[in-house]
Amino acid sequence: MRGCSSGRRRRCKTQAMSLDKHEQRSAMRALRKRLAQVDPSAAGRAADHADRVPDGAFVALYRAMGSELDTDALAVALEAAGRHLCLPVVLERDAPMIFRAWSPGEPLELDAAGCPAPLPLAETVDPDLILTPLLAFDPFGGRLGQGGGYYDRTFAARPDAIRVGFAYAGQAVERLALEDHDVRLHGVLTETGYTAFP
Repeated sequence: MRGCSSGRRRRCKTQAMSLDKHEQRSAMRALRKRLAQVDPSAAGRAADHADRVPDGAFVALYRAMGSELDTDALAVALEAAGRHLCLPVVLERDAPMIFRAWSPGEPLELDAAGCPAPLPLAETVDPDLILTPLLAFDPFGGRLGQGGGYYDRTFAARPDAIRVGFAYAGQAVERLALEDHDVRLHGVLTETGYTAFP
């Protein structure tokens, strides 16, 4: 790489990868926003496939922000199927998230990352399955997140939990360049159905 001595190549390569990832995030945010605008019923159609989501008594959802695929219809479908729900809570920015029990309609407050989360009086639980928002995914379980690392830290701390992306089908890409800290998904749920990754 031009301008990189042999001793600095690794750092320069990491900086280049970060730049590529930054540019990719910007492009995928724009794409997700367009998908949200042209297909406002996608979340409801994705919820129609809730019965295909892997087993798990406690399912962690998220409260959608911006153009993230909304989980409201999915929450109702999962609860109707007898699943217990919970939401992630960021207590410290550099630590794994915890999860608190939650049902649709219960009050929320902003956590340390500014995301809606259950109140402290809600029971802390261990989810069997974690649904995560994303910017892009590939057929090998790769996931491009927002860049904060919250889900990767949480996935690493909870290796037994099933990891499922919740996204528009149009967010699929051919292949993502993953780094050492990136944790692969077990599957993805979109408006076209559930896909398990090898």
